[in-house]
Amino acid sequence: MRVLLTGASGAIGSAICDALLSRGDEVVGLSRNPEAARAGNPTVTWHPWNPTLERPPQDALTGVDGVINLVGEPINQRWTDEAKVRILESREVATHNLVAAVLAAEPRPKVLVSQSAVGYYGDRGEAFVDEETGAGESFDARLCVAWEAAARTVEGHGVRLAIMRTGLVLDAGSGLLGELLTPFKLGLGGPLAGGANYLPWISLDDEVAMLLWALDNEQAGGIYNATAPEPVTNREFSKALGRALGRPAVVPIPKLALRLKLGAELAETATGGQRALPRRARDQGFNFNHPKIESALKAALA
Repeated sequence: MRVLLTGASGAIGSAICDALLSRGDEVVGLSRNPEAARAGNPTVTWHPWNPTLERPPQDALTGVDGVINLVGEPINQRWTDEAKVRILESREVATHNLVAAVLAAEPRPKVLVSQSAVGYYGDRGEAFVDEETGAGESFDARLCVAWEAAARTVEGHGVRLAIMRTGLVLDAGSGLLGELLTPFKLGLGGPLAGGANYLPWISLDDEVAMLLWALDNEQAGGIYNATAPEPVTNREFSKALGRALGRPAVVPIPKLALRLKLGAELAETATGGQRALPRRARDQGFNFNHPKIESALKAALA
């Protein structure tokens, strides 16, 4: 299988490249700086792409069977007006440009697996959330709505579409876990702003496995929550991480500290959450390697 991957040099993208190559697939990557990307992973065929300004080069789509779209600027930054525009365009405009190239390809790829996020639902408190739950009204929710709408422009053109609403991916080198490791190792970790909010987490292993499952499974289509089947509160997550590291996890981080670091709007989002369940994937036979937080943290920290 020949797979085109956007975001191929990121943490999730790199893991997907490794998984695809290890099973004998060919991988085509898109990068603003293909020379630097090639130096980091010479086994991938790299093509230049400026996501918000142009379509991917058409020769990058030659012979491609499937596309995985992970494009997007990091959302974990202060949400200034300028940053919001960049974050939105890096997903919505870039995905529109990608879909345009997919539809212009001859023959077209058979499947597009496009990333989204559980931020689609907004803060849902303790309520369970599945793929039938409607969108929230916060910036991250509106962002996901626009991102998914851009991907849906491929529908009706003979390309199967699966949209993955991903939770917090547990990777020691990136994301939330990457940021928390140093303070927790120093014994300075603890729950954020009381710790009652739910974290819709997923192990990196299962994130990769679910994306590839959606790529390979001809019956997969529509919306999927890419989250573990047992969401935990921030307090439960902090205790589990402390146990995994053999360190106490009793130093609370007040909401004011988050507001000073992240800004008021992102801090509000970071202290909300979604008790999201991967109902559709499980109903269709996807099995998790790490359904429990203890197993996922052990794998991430190995």
